[in-house]
Amino acid sequence: MMVMTRAWRNGAAAERDFPVERVSDLVAEPDTFVWVDHTDPRPDELADVEEELGVHALAVEDALERGQRPKLDRYRESLFLVVYDVTGRTDTGELVSHEVKAFVTKRALITIHGADVDLSDVEHRLDASADIADHGVPWLMWALLDTVVDHASDVVEDLDQAVSALEDDLFEHGSSSERQIQRRSFVLRKQLGVLRRLVVPTRDSVTSVLHGDAELVVDGIRPYFRDVQDHLVTIADSVEQLRDAVGSVLDTNLGIASNHQNVVMKKVTGWAAIIAIPTAITGFFGQNVKFPGMSQWSGLFLSLGLIVATSLVLYRVFRSKDWL
Repeated sequence: MMVMTRAWRNGAAAERDFPVERVSDLVAEPDTFVWVDHTDPRPDELADVEEELGVHALAVEDALERGQRPKLDRYRESLFLVVYDVTGRTDTGELVSHEVKAFVTKRALITIHGADVDLSDVEHRLDASADIADHGVPWLMWALLDTVVDHASDVVEDLDQAVSALEDDLFEHGSSSERQIQRRSFVLRKQLGVLRRLVVPTRDSVTSVLHGDAELVVDGIRPYFRDVQDHLVTIADSVEQLRDAVGSVLDTNLGIASNHQNVVMKKVTGWAAIIAIPTAITGFFGQNVKFPGMSQWSGLFLSLGLIVATSLVLYRVFRSKDWL
């Protein structure tokens, strides 16, 4: 278990890497707020958070469970936020996402996550926006959300390029290409579906903060939260558009495959018709009845001439109709 602690006083950075036991004393000081970042905390450590900062027991219980859906829960003295930091895609077609939970009180932000999560970008954002640090905990919460949104935007851009490449490859010929298009389409559609399930609830959480927490989001910090909300709306819309584009690629690919099958069937039918003519002629000349030219060279040349002539006529007819 690792813990990172930072404190700000009067809108300026004051302390760093202090013991967790001092958190309750620091938040009791005027104009002081803290950020405590827990990596894989033990249940007893979160129980201390519950006791010292007044975090609701149900929120602590949720924080100990992995795989929570993105959400925002309100309690009398705190908020409980769950978001997912989507940082990329694997070679096997899976989205790389990390669960981050946060307790939000008037004087403290406590984040909880696994060892695979790196919140250094949040720290960089805080350092870069120190001019609005006087907004306190809402500033910390905004930095976390804004970082998550920026990472999601990068993933959407990557997915957009992947969908564009898929559309460019759509009209390549060959059954192997068609199967590859289908496989890539299903992988992208799955990734977009997962991203949508992570982004849309987060968008709703930010909207809820803007409209339901007037004391938390004061006018000075409100435009920053509204900017995060706008980005989440844009991401959600982009995901829907990309899902529709992938669906169109799948439909078009199936149409191309169907047209290709029709062409093959026409060619098979044409060649079958051409082959049927020699079969009919040789069958006729193979009857056990007498006919002109039977047992003579003239009969052989007559049958061969009919085979070649009728086959050529059918070949030219089918070629003119683009059947061959």
